[in-house]
Amino acid sequence: MQRLRVRYAKRGRLRFTSHRDIARTFERALRRAGVPMAYSQGFNPHPKVSWANAAPTGVASEAEYVEVQVVEEVEPEALRAALDAALPPGLDILEIVQSGGGNLPERIDASRWRIELPGVSPDRLEFAVAALLSATSVEVERLTKDGKRLLDVRPALVSAQVDGHSSDAGHDAPGLSQPCGILMTVVRQTTPTVRPDDVLSALRVVADLVPPVPAKATRMAQGRLEDDGNLVDPLSPDRVTED
Repeated sequence: MQRLRVRYAKRGRLRFTSHRDIARTFERALRRAGVPMAYSQGFNPHPKVSWANAAPTGVASEAEYVEVQVVEEVEPEALRAALDAALPPGLDILEIVQSGGGNLPERIDASRWRIELPGVSPDRLEFAVAALLSATSVEVERLTKDGKRLLDVRPALVSAQVDGHSSDAGHDAPGLSQPCGILMTVVRQTTPTVRPDDVLSALRVVADLVPPVPAKATRMAQGRLEDDGNLVDPLSPDRVTED
């Protein structure tokens, strides 16, 4: 039995698709691509597909991960091409590697996010970020299925800075120009997970920063957090094994 690890992107309108629907779409694509999947035992067997820390609904991502098991050995690049062709535009297979062992979720303990805030100037954003980083605790309110709960964002926030490419740019409004601050932040994957909307709520708490139009968040990377704040690519050990 072969285990394969997949990195895929969630782009465009597909960012509004729930993880459950993405999982269903992915399993249908595996069938259409003719992948010789391994199945669980029992009265209701399921394909052996394991997801690692899926991004929340409403955000885009360039670094989502899933592991699949197959009963016949397949060539990773051929599978990447076949699976990518079977998926809708916006769900894009970026890389597939053969598992070199170990536990994939254990290689992921932080995410790097890019958050675009149209209508917010870089200077205004820098002021808010400085206020957030200087705080030792910033509690925000999150609505859950069990009601409202308080969440302290600050302990999970590793770094936050305004991207140097923040500029005046139109956002979903051709012909118009407006400031657009871009926040790059690294967040530990704590329990409960601190999401991009929680970071935005924290900016509102500390600096009354409220973007005039919805922000757009994209997960740029996931991995193990090093002491210098960088993230180690979770597929690196598997590529070494392949070589």
